[in-house]
Amino acid sequence: MQTLSQFSSHLARLIPAVGSDAFVDALVEMLKQLVSCDDATVILYPGTDLPQIEHFEVPPGATRSTLDVYVRGAFLLDPFYLAATRDKSFGVFRLGDLAPKDFRDSDYYKSWYRNCGYRDECGYLVPLGPEGFVNIALGKLQNRSRFSGKELELLRDIRPTIDLLCQQHWVEAGKQSSGINLRAQLHAALSAFGSSLLTEREAQVIKLVLHGHSTKTLAEKLSISVETVKLHRKHAYAKLEVSSQAELFYLFLDSVMSAGEYAGGDTLVPYLQRSVAD
Repeated sequence: MQTLSQFSSHLARLIPAVGSDAFVDALVEMLKQLVSCDDATVILYPGTDLPQIEHFEVPPGATRSTLDVYVRGAFLLDPFYLAATRDKSFGVFRLGDLAPKDFRDSDYYKSWYRNCGYRDECGYLVPLGPEGFVNIALGKLQNRSRFSGKELELLRDIRPTIDLLCQQHWVEAGKQSSGINLRAQLHAALSAFGSSLLTEREAQVIKLVLHGHSTKTLAEKLSISVETVKLHRKHAYAKLEVSSQAELFYLFLDSVMSAGEYAGGDTLVPYLQRSVAD
């Protein structure tokens, strides 16, 4: 009954705030009161445009620069983003519900999630029109327990209300478009990454590595042996002149973020040409 009373009190403040600058802060405050979490990040994906950070809290040891990298290209590899865009899955999810097995061993996890200090994360994925959506990500730090089944059940129980309020608040964002499908351009850049230097199978392996798949899950997904995966990855690393997943991750981000107006093809070609010229 106490939870219902809290929810009702927060709604009384939240509903009048729809469409105003006070809405996001009021929404975050309500969710943090209803479930135990340390911080929240609200990321808006308006129409086909690049993501926008609507709310961000700096957990201990984290910096704003991590989110700057995220909105410029790292979001393409985010399991929450892929769930909404590739799978058209919306609702409440824990990171573990969406990520590949052994995701915590990937450099995407180490370069993004671990730097945030998270032990666990769950997110509300709310659709906004045919292409847009918002992700309300709630995080628990390393010294906390994971989100409990009871907490997730509560978040799912109130989802219809959260969805409706978010859709009313961001009604224009669901329609927004700059006329250029910027996210589609970045998807094409990811798809073509390394194609100028790698075989088709090597490029396939590299893209799955970037998405957080381990050697074992790669072998299962491609129906090849672990040793064959290692061989393809070794050849790809040599051609790309990287020696680790971390170097691969930053090569991808650097090449995509430096592409400017993407006109097609492998972003490594102009990236490497600029590197030689410099």
